[in-house]
Amino acid sequence: MAVREADVHITLVGSEEQIQPALRKEGISHLVNFVPTSQVITMNDSPIEAIRKKKDSSIVVAFELLKKNEVDAVVSPGNSGAVMAAAIKFLGRLKDISRPGIASVFPTLKKPVVVMDVGANVDCRPKHLVQFGIMASAFSRIMFGIETPRVGLLSIGEEGGKGNALVKSAHFLFQDSGLNYIGNVEGRDTFVGDVDVIVCDGFVGNVCLKLSEGLAEAILSMLREEISKTLKARIGYFFARQAFSNFKKRVDYAEYGGAPLLGFNGTGVICHGRSNQVAIKNALLVADELARNKVNDHILAMLETSRPLQDFDENPAPSGAI
Repeated sequence: MAVREADVHITLVGSEEQIQPALRKEGISHLVNFVPTSQVITMNDSPIEAIRKKKDSSIVVAFELLKKNEVDAVVSPGNSGAVMAAAIKFLGRLKDISRPGIASVFPTLKKPVVVMDVGANVDCRPKHLVQFGIMASAFSRIMFGIETPRVGLLSIGEEGGKGNALVKSAHFLFQDSGLNYIGNVEGRDTFVGDVDVIVCDGFVGNVCLKLSEGLAEAILSMLREEISKTLKARIGYFFARQAFSNFKKRVDYAEYGGAPLLGFNGTGVICHGRSNQVAIKNALLVADELARNKVNDHILAMLETSRPLQDFDENPAPSGAI
């Protein structure tokens, strides 16, 4: 789908027995490069151990290709921890980025919002959240054309004095960061669309991501159940089916493809483990967009114009605020 719909050059890495018959069936063997591998990193494997021992796995080989500049980006729906470990080993971090992270796009009532981090860093320091804000802002600028994205810090209240110690300290760092920081935002603000970037640590972000996915699926199931109960409801659905279809598309994770890895010396996208063909296609297009527009150059440029992170005082809040 990606090859046919866009000018994307793809190298598939993995099992020859599985991939080659599929390429022949689709009639696109001449359009796609293929690199065979003999090992598989499973979802149960220890990421670091797997990267070290399974050197002929698709995740390891794909990142080796990226390191050698034989590809411009890596897309994987495999073991997320192994993808992060491979990125760290083969790509390394961008200058002045101490904690690379994972961004995710959430639907809202207006335009999509970028949430970061959604799982890479469960324990963070205040300056790491500022880094997330910088990286997510660069991503938002490229993907959605927002020149100065509005950045919010996820907390339990809009006031700067609300939240745990991490959030309170990070709030004051953001105020002095040079970003278009609008202050704290609450969970209920996520889907309103009045903010372009929402920053949180990976523990909170991952809970938000999984909760949102589960809620969307539950709402769709509830709607189907209610529609099937009465003839009047089924007739109403007949006339409103396009609206229901549009709603399902708006909340479907597949429409946003995957979650970009930001902060590495290279471009990577992690896909959901149960991604369908639409999600994989869109993930490939996102990776292509990030590589073509050099997202890392944008991040480095924003780092240069922001206050140097090493100058940040980790506890800048006045004594009464905490």
